[in-house]
Amino acid sequence: MMKKALSLLCVIACLCSLFPVNALAAKENPAYDENIYDILVDRFNNGGQVLTSQVDLKDPTAYHGGDLKGIINKLDDLQSLGFSLLSLSPIMENVEGAYEGYQTEDFKKVEKEFGTLADLKKLVKEAHKRDMKIMLEFSPNYVAQNSSIAKDPAKQDWISNQPVKAEKNAPWLKNVVALNQDNKEVADYLMDAADFWIKEADIDGLKIVAADKASDTFLHAFAKHVKKNKPELILAAGTIGEDNGKFAASDDFDLVENNQVHQALANVFLKANRPVSDIYDVWKKEDHKVGLIYADDKFSKRYTQAFAENGRNSLTVWKLVLTYLYTTPGVPVIFQGTEIPMYGGNYPDNQQLVDFNAGDSDLKEFFTRISALRAEFPALRHGDFELVGSDHGMSVFKRSYQDETVYIAINNDSQSRAITMHAADSDKRLRGLLGDNLVSAKNGQYKIGLARETAEVYTVEKDKGVNWLFILPIIIIFLLFVFAVIMLSIKQRKRNNESMVEE
Repeated sequence: MMKKALSLLCVIACLCSLFPVNALAAKENPAYDENIYDILVDRFNNGGQVLTSQVDLKDPTAYHGGDLKGIINKLDDLQSLGFSLLSLSPIMENVEGAYEGYQTEDFKKVEKEFGTLADLKKLVKEAHKRDMKIMLEFSPNYVAQNSSIAKDPAKQDWISNQPVKAEKNAPWLKNVVALNQDNKEVADYLMDAADFWIKEADIDGLKIVAADKASDTFLHAFAKHVKKNKPELILAAGTIGEDNGKFAASDDFDLVENNQVHQALANVFLKANRPVSDIYDVWKKEDHKVGLIYADDKFSKRYTQAFAENGRNSLTVWKLVLTYLYTTPGVPVIFQGTEIPMYGGNYPDNQQLVDFNAGDSDLKEFFTRISALRAEFPALRHGDFELVGSDHGMSVFKRSYQDETVYIAINNDSQSRAITMHAADSDKRLRGLLGDNLVSAKNGQYKIGLARETAEVYTVEKDKGVNWLFILPIIIIFLLFVFAVIMLSIKQRKRNNESMVEE
């Protein structure tokens, strides 16, 4: 515990000195400064205590009782873990049984299973008190097959003739029909619905569900409309198809899910000895697109489950994954329960209610530390990204922003590895902020060595050599301690000898 405390104290001391730079950077690209916590409202936390006839904890496809009040009750805990933005699954009124929120019935009403508009307003207000933001998922592409809109004879031209294509990561698609977004009435209705949530609840962001399946014309007009009414609104794009390139390159969205990086990250960390540089290669191939990067998600097997099935220590590997998510280009998105960490197989087994009593204090502490680093070092959010070197499963990356340089070392190997790289200034050294490691330049090079399955984040500082003012008192105290032990030993031996003579 003492070592952890000293390491954390060192991190905080280093971070505080950079606060003015951070404040300036946050104004440049505010969306890139967020740490996002992804909430599936029904499966998060029950704060209302009132369970309706739709709630059945034994049925994995029924409501389980999570609500808006339950999120309010956990705001302090989420803030302590470093999350700045909460992304909520759709809370709009759904048809009966649609707990996930994607089978919309009415775009301007709060689903009664989740609470009321007053509950949403309180959630936003309480979040803002803590300098946190609230983003709502918004699903403008679809309505439920048996919704009032789909069954209204006067609105048949609102429904697209194009069939809804099944996607493995969106099982709810089998229960919806697509809206004809090129119909002006439909487009106006959806924009009006977005205005409702922005104006009534003062939300900070909208995440468009399945943006890659929407009309390009509609999306452009929608983005322009909501940004005109609230320029600071964070507009994100969720994607369900394999190719999301056109959205990542679009100026209409602040953030876009990067499915390619997600897949690369999964492939690397599920097993030991796979090079972390493989993720960098995918990022580079994606033309350096910055977006939402994530590990766990709503419709896939939990990473903790997958780690265990592959014989890996989930706590150890999560630290590697989080280091990558929080220090490389993109905005980290953490699905609820990852901080526990929760187990769960494929959908719907991965969508269990969060068991807050099963939390791992060590992992939660790591969340706090890694989020603090990301928040206080602009280079970790806005900096250039470069692969410095790799050795089997270990890679070292460099991020540079203005006059700040940070190195990220991640060893996904089953044994210790070391990477040597050029040191631009021989009078500089690297200071580790996770493990308090020091690396001094030798012969114009830095040699970064890590034990197996560990990670470190380094800043560059002036090499002041040996700090004798700090070390000398320790040496003196140690010598005095040794001297005292010797003297006590001599006295004890003398007493024993005297006792023997008397006998």
